[in-house]
Amino acid sequence: MNIKHKKQQNKSLLLLVFVTIFLVSCNNTNSGKNLKSNDTIGVNLEIPVYNFSEFEPLLYTKSDKTYLINFWAMWCAPCVKELPYIEQFAAKHPDVEVILVSLDFPKDIETKLKPFLKEKNINSKVILLDDPDSNTWIDKIDPNWSGAIPFTIMFNNKKRLFYERSFENLKDLENQIKKLN
Repeated sequence: MNIKHKKQQNKSLLLLVFVTIFLVSCNNTNSGKNLKSNDTIGVNLEIPVYNFSEFEPLLYTKSDKTYLINFWAMWCAPCVKELPYIEQFAAKHPDVEVILVSLDFPKDIETKLKPFLKEKNINSKVILLDDPDSNTWIDKIDPNWSGAIPFTIMFNNKKRLFYERSFENLKDLENQIKKLN
């Protein structure tokens, strides 16, 4: 009877091993080809929320690096229309730091913003600016800015350019950033 009990234990153990291997293999269905796209989508898994004083240091650099910071919102049709051009630009110019500053509501990050970014295949870094005193911080960014979006700042340590308009295409965006050099 002891031998029969050991055989039953071995069968149970073997079954447990096979089930574990099966479950582990099912959870890892990504091929090497898909890993890169999953990694880039992961950029916006966590969207930081800043007030203006936390965000302001991102508007300046001492390095030679070029930055493109775009203020936008999901509800802004011209903003949404230009996002693909900004994404194309970011893919074509990895040496330029692109930051998309969402002016949407923090309460909508999980339910609206993240699904929107995934649907639109937005891989550039997104942060959310949540500061109710927009009259103060808009003037600190650019005294000529009316507050309308989209609004884009392009800068390096030598020059700053401000655009209170949407970009019509990738070429338009590239032509404007060339003005920094």
